Amino acid sequence: MSDPVADAVARAFRDERAAVLATLIRHVGDFQLAEDAVQDACAAALTTWPRDGVPANTGAWLTVTARRRAIDRLRRDRSVADRAERLAELVRLDQQEHPAVIDESSIVDDRLRLIFTCCHPALDVSARVALTLRALGGLTTGEIARALLVAEPTMGKRIARAKRKIADAGIPYEVPRDEELPDRVRGVLRVVYLIFNEGYSATEGDRLVREELSSEAIRLGLLLRELMPDDAEVWGLYALMLLHDSRRRARVDEHRRYLAIGEQDRSRWDQARIREGLAALERSVRLRSPGQYQLQAAIAALQMEDEPDWQQIAQLYGALVKLTPTSVVELNRAVAVGFADGPQAGLELLSPLLRDPALERYQPLYAAHAELLKRAGDRAGAARAYQAAIELSANDVERAELERRLRDL
Repeated sequence: MSDPVADAVARAFRDERAAVLATLIRHVGDFQLAEDAVQDACAAALTTWPRDGVPANTGAWLTVTARRRAIDRLRRDRSVADRAERLAELVRLDQQEHPAVIDESSIVDDRLRLIFTCCHPALDVSARVALTLRALGGLTTGEIARALLVAEPTMGKRIARAKRKIADAGIPYEVPRDEELPDRVRGVLRVVYLIFNEGYSATEGDRLVREELSSEAIRLGLLLRELMPDDAEVWGLYALMLLHDSRRRARVDEHRRYLAIGEQDRSRWDQARIREGLAALERSVRLRSPGQYQLQAAIAALQMEDEPDWQQIAQLYGALVKLTPTSVVELNRAVAVGFADGPQAGLELLSPLLRDPALERYQPLYAAHAELLKRAGDRAGAARAYQAAIELSANDVERAELERRLRDL
C-alpha cells in the first residue's frame, strides 16, 4: 500500500515545485540557492506532514518553508557577496507574509520569468532543454541524463554551467519587453517541442517512445497554456502534442514492432486526448494568428482520419514551408506530395534534399527516399536507400522496422 502523506508530498513537489522555485528565485536572486532551499522544504515536508497533517495549501507551505531554509543557508554561508542584503529581504518577507496568503498573480509572473530565463537565447539549446526539465519539470539530473542519453556527470556539468552562465552573464530574471516577446515565446515553444519530439520518437536506445519526456513536454505545454492563454501558437503546440501522444500505446505491437499509422489499432488510441487536442486546435485557430505549430497540429489531425486527405495535407505542408523554410519541413512535404500526386512527384521534391550536405546523415531522409522509390517500382534503388537508413539508425525499434522493409523487397 502507498503512504498517503508521502504521495501528497510527491504530488505537491510535482505540482507546486516550479511555482515555489520561481518565487524564491525572485526573492534570493540565486538559482542554485533557491533550488537547494526548495529541496530542503520538500525534505521537511516528509518529516513534518506525517506529524502535523497535510496543509490545506501545500504550495504556500512549501514557499514559506523554502524561504526559511534559504535564510538558514545564507546565515551559514558567509561567502555570498550580498548575503546581508538578501537575508534582510527574506526576513522581512517572512515576518509580513502569512503562509496561507500567496499572491496568485505574482506566482504566474514568477513562473513566466523562470520559463524565459531557462530558455534564454544566450544559453545553447541543449542547456535550455536540460535546465527547463530541471527547473520546471522537476526531473533529477540522473533522470534528465537518462532521458537525453547523456552520462549523468556530463549532464550535471551542463546544468551547472547553464546556471553559472545565468549568474555570470547577468541574464535577467524577467518577462521580455513587448517588442522582444514574440521571438522569445517562439524560443520557449521550440524547447518544449524538442523535448516532446525526443519523447515521441527517441533518437537512440531500445524504445520508440520515451513516455517520461513526452509526458513532461505536455505538462509544460499545459503550464504555458495557463500562463499565456491568448497566444495562438501555445495552443497550437499543445494541440500538436496531444494529437500525436494520443496514439502512444498503438505505435508498437506486443512484440515491440513498429506500426505505421495505417497499421495501428485505433481502439488503442486515447480518445480523450484526441478530443482535447482538437479543442485546443480549434481554440488556436479562433485566435486568428496562424503559425507553424497550428499547421502541424492540423496536419496531425488530418493524418488520423480514416481516409487522410493527402492533397490538403500537402497544401498545409506548402504553407508550412513558407512559415518555416527548413529542410525537414521540405522532406515532410515531399512525402505528402508523394501520397497526393504519386511517388514520382515526391521524388522530384526530394532530389535537392539528397544533395544537401546538412542532411547527409539524416536518417529519415533515406527512409523516406526508400519508401518513395519502392512505390515507384525501383526496388534496387529502394534497397540502397533502406540500407543507408539502417546504417544511420540508432533506435532499435526503427532499425528493426527498416530491416523488415528491406527484407520484404
